[in-house]
Formats: sequence, structure tokens, C-alpha cells
Amino acid sequence: MTDRPTLPFGAFEAVDRALDILDLLAEPVAAALKSWDAPEAARSVLYVDGDPEHADTAAFSAAYDVPLEVSANCVVVAAKRGGQTTLAACLALAATRVDVNSTVRKRLGARKASFAPMDTAVGATGMEYGGITPIGLPADWPLLIDAAVAATPFVLIGSGRRRGKLILPGRALAQLPGAEVLEGLAV
Repeated sequence: MTDRPTLPFGAFEAVDRALDILDLLAEPVAAALKSWDAPEAARSVLYVDGDPEHADTAAFSAAYDVPLEVSANCVVVAAKRGGQTTLAACLALAATRVDVNSTVRKRLGARKASFAPMDTAVGATGMEYGGITPIGLPADWPLLIDAAVAATPFVLIGSGRRRGKLILPGRALAQLPGAEVLEGLAV
């Protein structure tokens, strides 16, 4: 019998190790957890169930007593240069915003960068809007993580679906494929 994981924050009825409930996750997220080349990081990921009606950060925070300081949002950015578009993901704490027009644009070597349209983000990730997460993104995407996220002891992120969220150490996010931790990504 395995012991139940302990939650670092929040008021949830149940918590499970994400590796034990892969069928509740979006397919790309489940596949990424199973094949993550950092097995200790993969084992550290917890899953908490949540009402899809409360999937947006502020509503989730209020409904489940999760401080915004430990919630991180993953946004998909489209960077354009010379007729080419590069998609990337950015992860920042919920109380901040990603500096798309300066930091992201410069880091991706783009003339213009903006948030990707919802249908592009959903289609390219295979995840639900409101649940997009850095775990399971396309392998060729840059993943830019604000340094404050990586420094947070435990962070709440999407699960790939609007139902449920993942909790894991911030430092584990820096071990994701394509991840780059940047100071000043978020303001």
C-alpha cells in the first residue's frame, strides 16, 4: 500500500501522484510524465481534482484556497520573423505577466511576438484552453520559465485539461525538455 501524498497548500478533497492517474490527464501530458528523463521530477508531480468551471486562475485560487503566489500560468506565444512563426510557451507566476513585447521577443529573435490565438494554442498542444501546461508541449518548442517560478518551493500549474491541476516543485519545471529559466521574463 502506498502512502497518500501530502499537499503543500490548498483545500482539496483528494490528491494523487500524477503518475498514478494518467488517464485523467491530457494525452500529451500523460505521455510526457511517463517518458520524462528526470524520473524523480516526474514522481514529484501531484494531481488535484478541480471543477472545470473554476479552471481559470483567480476562480481556482478562491475556490480551493490556493495563493496566487504559488500559481503559475502557461501561455503560448507566436513569435514572427521573416515570414516564419515560432511557437513557444512561457511560464510565469499568476500575480505577474509575461513580458512578451520585450523579453520574449528578444529571446526568440523575433520582430514581433504576441499571444497565440486560442485555436492555435489548443491545436498545437493537444490540451484544453484554460489547462495548458508546460508538461507535454511539442518537443521543438522553447519553454521559457520565469526565475521566480523555478524558485518557488511548490507550484500549481494546469493538467492539460480544465478539470484538475498539477502541483510540483518549481525546480522540477526547469528539468523539462526545452526549458530555459530567465530572470525578468515576467513583470
